[in-house]
Amino acid sequence: MSTPSINLNKARFVISAPDIRKLPADAGIEVAFAGRSNAGKSSALNTLTLQKSLARTSKTPGRTQLLNVFEVEEGKRLIDLPGYGFAKVPLEMKKKWQKALGEYLQERKSLKGIVVLMDIRHPLKDLDKDLIVWAVESEIPVLTLLTKSDKLSQGQVATVVLKVKKELSLLNGDVTVQAFSSLKKKGVPQATEKIAEWFAGEYQDFIDQEDESNIDK
Repeated sequence: MSTPSINLNKARFVISAPDIRKLPADAGIEVAFAGRSNAGKSSALNTLTLQKSLARTSKTPGRTQLLNVFEVEEGKRLIDLPGYGFAKVPLEMKKKWQKALGEYLQERKSLKGIVVLMDIRHPLKDLDKDLIVWAVESEIPVLTLLTKSDKLSQGQVATVVLKVKKELSLLNGDVTVQAFSSLKKKGVPQATEKIAEWFAGEYQDFIDQEDESNIDK
């Protein structure tokens, strides 16, 4: 039996929550999108879901201030997390965002995968590395998208991708690295496939259990 596919273009906005207590019930599968405030997170979400304005984009980094929930189908959600790092906002507001982000990552049991977005011209800043290290230690798979790859030549892109892969391979975790461009739609099929794989995780566990049961018989 083959693993079922999922259509990310069915994603619809459900709620914007200031913290995890306002989120939907902690059940099913969630894939979270995280990144610095200028990494192009909203654009990537819109590109992957084939929607122009599912996630709000802005020329001002730091627009995402809440935990934004998008349901793809019942029990399967995309979570747009508050951007971290660069953002021209008051310190107290930054602290509030970071608290919401930290609580979600540490306490949300339905979190089954994290898409970490980094500008390919400025990859692996301290906060990026901290997040990926945390995910690996928590045994949560990571898809690292090096965004805005259209800004570099093919040779430069290949060099950066290789460098990032080498550094993250030292973590010995489930970390995938690829170039991505919302403008040129580069890397979209590969990223979609990985997210669909995470959403199918529960289904695959069930199939594996069935197979083991049949062997026992």
